Parts: sequence; C-alpha cells; structure tokens
Amino acid sequence: MTLPRCTIFTRVANFCRKVLNRDDVVVEESEDLPQITVIPRDQHALSRKDISENALKVLYRLNKAGYEAYLVGGGVRDLLLGKRPKDFDVTTSATPDQVRKLFRNCRLVGRRFRLAHVMFGPEIIEVATFRGHHEEQKSDKQTSQTGQNGMLLRDNIFGSIEEDAQRRDFTINSLYYSVADFSVRDYVGGLRDLRDGVIRLIGDPETRYREDPVRMLRAVRFAAKLNMTISPETGEPIPRLATLINDVPPARLFEESLKLLQAGHGYPTYELLREYQLFQPLFPTITRNFTEQGDSPMERIIVQVLKNTDNRIQNDMRVNPAFLFSAIFWYPQLEMAQKLTQESGLAYMDAFALATNEVLDEACRALAIPKRITTLVRDIWGLQLRLSRRQGKRAWKLMEHPKFRAAYDLLALRAEVENNQELLRLTKWWGEFQVAAPPAQKEMLDVLGDEPTARRRHRRPRKRAPRSGGSA
Repeated sequence: MTLPRCTIFTRVANFCRKVLNRDDVVVEESEDLPQITVIPRDQHALSRKDISENALKVLYRLNKAGYEAYLVGGGVRDLLLGKRPKDFDVTTSATPDQVRKLFRNCRLVGRRFRLAHVMFGPEIIEVATFRGHHEEQKSDKQTSQTGQNGMLLRDNIFGSIEEDAQRRDFTINSLYYSVADFSVRDYVGGLRDLRDGVIRLIGDPETRYREDPVRMLRAVRFAAKLNMTISPETGEPIPRLATLINDVPPARLFEESLKLLQAGHGYPTYELLREYQLFQPLFPTITRNFTEQGDSPMERIIVQVLKNTDNRIQNDMRVNPAFLFSAIFWYPQLEMAQKLTQESGLAYMDAFALATNEVLDEACRALAIPKRITTLVRDIWGLQLRLSRRQGKRAWKLMEHPKFRAAYDLLALRAEVENNQELLRLTKWWGEFQVAAPPAQKEMLDVLGDEPTARRRHRRPRKRAPRSGGSA
C-alpha cells in the first residue's frame, strides 16, 4: 500500500539526514568521482521481503558465479520512498553473454545497449552490464557510435560500478542495493536529492540530452510522478533542445507517451510538458490549436480526460489509449472537417472521413500509433455522428456496438467542456436509456417518434434508342 506523499518524504528526509550525518557510515574518497556513501544494513529500511523473489534469484546466482550484482534504479528509489516498485532492474559486472550462460530463461535484447532479459513467466528481470564511459573503447566488441547531433546510436561500452553510476540518467536512479552485504551504495548524491525532492541529471545536461533526448521526457515524468522539482541546471536546456525529440524513433515516442499520460500522473505531466515546450514534438497537431488563455474546448477536454484517466488508474480501473487519443484529437479533427466542408464543398460525411485520415496520419508520423488503436479511434469518432439518431431500432443497435460505451463517454466529455445544451440533453437521454428496463426504453423511443423515412424516388425506365435499320 502506497503511503501519502507527505509521510513518504518525511521518512526519507529523516532517513537520509541520519545516514548523511552518522560517523559509522562508510564514505569512500575518489579523485575523479564524488564521495561514495555506503549505508550498512542496519541503517536503511530496505528489506528483501519487499523485493521480487525472481529478482533475488538473479542477484544470488550472479553473486554465486563470482560476479558483482546489485538491485538498481527505480526499484531502489521506490523502496526508499515507501512505494511498491512496478519492476526490478539488476546491474552486474557480468557481460550479456555471461548472463545468458547462467540463465536458460534468458534472451538478449537491445541494439543501442545490449541487455539481458531473464524471464520468469510474465515477470521479466532486466539485467544490464555495468556501463563504462563511451570515450574509452576497450575492445572490438565494446563499441560506441554517436550521430551528428550527439545522439548515442550504439553504446556497448562496459565498465565498473563507479562508471556505471556516472552513466545513469538521474541521481535518484543511481542508488544500488547489494544482497552480498545488504548495503545501499550512493555514488552521486542520490540520497540527498531524494531527501530534498530534486530531479537532477548526472553530468553535463546538454551533453546528456543530446546523447538521448528521451531523458528530457523522463525528467518531466519523474518530476510529476514523484511530486519533485527539476533542478535549475537540469531544466534550463530543455526548452532549447526540445526539438531533438524529433530525432527519436516514433515507435519509441509512442511508448513514452503512454508512460507520460497513462501512468496515473497524466495531468501534472501534461502541465510540465507544456511548461518545458515538450508537448509540441509529441503532438504537433494539438499544439497548433493551443490558445493564450488555455480555455478552448480542445484544451479543456485534454485536461478533463487526463484527470479522469489519473483517477481511474489510481482506483485500479482499466484505461484504453484509444479513448485518450480520441478525446485529445477530437477538436482538431472536427475543425478540419468543418474547414474542408466550407472550402472544398465536400459533403460533411466525406469531409469528416478525410479529416479523420489527415489528423491520424499526422499523429502517427510523430508517435507511430499502432493501427489497432487508430481503428478504435475511428470507431469512437464515427459513433459521435450516429448517437443523435436514436429513432426506431437504431438506439438498440448502437448499444450493441463494441465501442458504444467509449463513444458515450466521449459524448459526455464534449457536453461537459462545451456546456452545450443539446449535447447535455443527448448525454442525459443515453445515460437513462442504458439503465432503463426494455419497456421503459420502448417508451423513451416512442416519445422521440419515428424518423420520417426518405421518400423513394422512382425513375421511369429510359426509352431504348431504336435500332438502325439495315438488311440482314
């Protein structure tokens, strides 16, 4: 069970204050690296009972084989914060090939940096070899490749745990837990930043962002998720370098967008994305429609759908990215459909279909949204045009549609943000119709009356042209 934030940070602050001021805590000196703080077992609250059994199996087997192995990253951070980690990552002195030899249930993944995935049914323990500084290439197998814009294209350089700590992204993610002596090791001041609630990038921020622009998105995501602040030196380059996000593969950006907006902290993340000018490279279609006051129907529906999504996740309810995308792209699509109708003279249904294609195509160029999701978005949008047609058997047929509920929820959102009386009445009618008994449903439909059927036009058959005469 997750503790309240105020309780979490109070405990962490007290823990870090004790640790950083105790005489019995080991502090190792190094000329090239910051002070290394080693917190013994009796001075921290991490317990093996809170760690995945499968992660412990990996750690113990690596240690038994003679390799260094530590629990690292978000798992250690979240345990110190009193949270339950969603996954556990391991770092080790063993190379990926050596890890694969130890575990039959292992596969190697990754091109930019080689990783080992040790699979225990649905749980995957990610095992990474200690990273080294990419300037120092120690062998032909350890290669580093950098693009013209400074982005690391390949980074299979292995090193020591001290180098690995320097190569991680943020100080609070560079804390190590050892099952060999049950200590917590801090090489970059992560405990102090955890205590102060600060997101701080390790190394020169501009260089690190150029190596991997997704770090800018991660800075924002962690700040929103952990209710922390981004340090000035970490945040300053982000607006200047935000366009580097365009160099990241769209498929990777799609996965990042779900972490940003569908992980339970979407609304505060959205505010930070706008503040640091990171929303534009992810959603260019939407950004073009932002207003100075921030009170357009499009902006209001984005805020509301993100708050609703956060609430559902925090209450362990399911969410679907198709509904999120259908809500945030609805008004750009609607505006384009209306524009096409006025300028090209197309029938509205044709303009609506064309606008749907154009808006989703542009969204996919930025985020590579899978077809299985865009297909659902199309269904939800198409139903918006049909929900007002309820006469006869249409209402019952609409309710049988697999995406009816999602379409109804979007209708309710539209009515709320627009405060449109017609939409509000339609939403109220559908809300009552769904829960009414069949006899009551029939009465509701009878009140509407049968929609007049279009008069069928009968055409006279054409007279056939007489055949030209001629001899047989």
